[in-house]
Amino acid sequence: VIPYVQRHEFEGLLFSDVSVFAGLIEAPEGSVEALQKIRSHFQTPEDINDNKDTAPSKRIKKVIPWYDKRVNAPLLAIEIGLATIRTECPRFNSWVTSLESLGS
Repeated sequence: VIPYVQRHEFEGLLFSDVSVFAGLIEAPEGSVEALQKIRSHFQTPEDINDNKDTAPSKRIKKVIPWYDKRVNAPLLAIEIGLATIRTECPRFNSWVTSLESLGS
């Protein structure tokens, strides 16, 4: 077993491609731009989290009030895709690479 500890909330990974929010959630006008602005302040999506009040899910909910992490997060992750998340999130990618190496 190779453990993976997500540095911050799972929703940080969703900042790998915020354009997906527009098509999957009826996001308010300007929300994709607002999410992209948040993303631009951090080196990687995995780094998005300054404190408990600015956790990734709370940032998303502030921009898209009806965001529901239990319903929307899995669908967004599927739509973003593993390849994009791996490209944008080096720690997550390293863990997945470790898992893949178990099969060889």
